[in-house]
Amino acid sequence: MGAFGRNVAGVGGRAAKGAAMTSSDGHDSRENRTDSADADDLKPFTWRDIVVWCAIPILIVLVLRLFLFGMYVIPTKSMEDTIMPGDRVITTKLAPKLIKLQRGDIIVFKDPANWLADEQGAGTEYLIKRVIGLPGDVVACEGNGAPITINGVAIDESSYLKPGVEPSSFYFKVTVTADHVFVLGDNRANSSDSRFHQDDGDNGLVPIGDVVGLAFARYWPLNRIGWLSSHHDVFADVPDGTATTSSSSSSSSSSSSSSSSSSASS
Repeated sequence: MGAFGRNVAGVGGRAAKGAAMTSSDGHDSRENRTDSADADDLKPFTWRDIVVWCAIPILIVLVLRLFLFGMYVIPTKSMEDTIMPGDRVITTKLAPKLIKLQRGDIIVFKDPANWLADEQGAGTEYLIKRVIGLPGDVVACEGNGAPITINGVAIDESSYLKPGVEPSSFYFKVTVTADHVFVLGDNRANSSDSRFHQDDGDNGLVPIGDVVGLAFARYWPLNRIGWLSSHHDVFADVPDGTATTSSSSSSSSSSSSSSSSSSASS
């Protein structure tokens, strides 16, 4: 009985020792396999990897440029001092399709009726101006330093007009028709804007469909990087326009030479 017990114990002891050794050997084997797998995963970059990682940011920029943002260089003076000649601006292409235009917005648009024929140094099919009147608005000015009125309410444009420049040197009155906007430059003394084209087919108005973007920032030169303000507060007291038909407006200009701030894709 005692011998049998000792034999069983011996067998059990040997089995336990063998199990421990097997467990230890298995653990070591798993560690070796893991180290080997890690070594296989650590592969050096190839030229293909480099090309892919370089191409990804380029593709992202191209997609943003194509669908969301535009970049333009400003060659003329009509938006001084807000935007100076040589400044480069960024626009969002979400306007006007997804972002509704508001009074005060700075927009880039296609030449609506050969406005660029009178431009000097424009060199592009695009212009940049500030929206003053929306569809249904009646925009008017008595000239000679009088303020611009929209739907009978005078606005104070001193926050963005070029210092020393009056709102308009001559009389005009325009009713903005559906799907159009009335635009002016911030440098009224050097801007061929809606005031000067009231005899064309659109009465000096810009079709909203010709708007290619809303300018919201300046990215060059470096010392002028910053946001472009729409100054919506200037128009806070202006009621919504209710007019639906266009009316011819008379104008008498004391200065026929003017230059619109056009913008070229950079």
